[in-house]
Amino acid sequence: MKKRFKTIFSLFLFISACATTTQEGAVGINRKQFLWNTSTEEINDMALVDYKKIKDEAHQKNVLDTQLNHYQRIKMIAQKLISHTVIFKADAPNWNWETHVITSDQLNAYCMPGGKIVFYSGIIEKLKMTDGEIAAVMGHEIAHALREHGRERVAISKSQGLVQQLGIGLLLASGKVSDSSAQGINQIAGLGTSLLLTLPNSREQESEADDIGLELMARAGYDPQEAVNLWIKMSNTAGGKKPPAMLSTHPSDERRIEDIKNLIPKVQNLYLQSSKK
Repeated sequence: MKKRFKTIFSLFLFISACATTTQEGAVGINRKQFLWNTSTEEINDMALVDYKKIKDEAHQKNVLDTQLNHYQRIKMIAQKLISHTVIFKADAPNWNWETHVITSDQLNAYCMPGGKIVFYSGIIEKLKMTDGEIAAVMGHEIAHALREHGRERVAISKSQGLVQQLGIGLLLASGKVSDSSAQGINQIAGLGTSLLLTLPNSREQESEADDIGLELMARAGYDPQEAVNLWIKMSNTAGGKKPPAMLSTHPSDERRIEDIKNLIPKVQNLYLQSSKK
């Protein structure tokens, strides 16, 4: 059994091809990513379908870009940040970027793979966001797209599913367990895989997005301290009981704020240099 486990684990490491999708930047992003059997084009095409649905629905409800003041702010900040994406990905400034604001109470914003930025008016209004705080959120979301975190999550899911299927096959082939027992063992293994790989990777992705976003906003001329202010606001606004960090796909608010504070010295000069231009 031990030998079979080693075989499964070795196969998992093999099929989870490692690479990196961005340059390090001043913040030093260099983690190797799981990108097995999943292409950029595949993920971008999937995202584009969802994006069109969201945009069409918002247009039909007359809530797409109807608040001109919000739309102009978001577009202006996006243009500043996008010009610096070349630091992390050479072709990124040439993506087919789009920026939209949907009128909604949701505290939400995202940048889909390929550069489709959507802000909901609720996050701007409820947090009374400054331009710097908007830049912090937008930089974080752009970072997810630059780093191809969506592609990585799909690759991890594929790898995890294949490993679990192989595990069941080996258990049944051994003749020492029944089909129902093998399924039960596999469910336990799936939980272990989630705790050991999926959740930590997701938290790592969030931390990377914070780091890259902080550098993007600093290079664009926004005070990185505003990122700290933002997450303090988010923490106070979101409130409520949250799961332990071990079971969360995001770092704790306290950890995130502390990490950003520790990173500010790395990007402070970039902000000061940008401010002089």
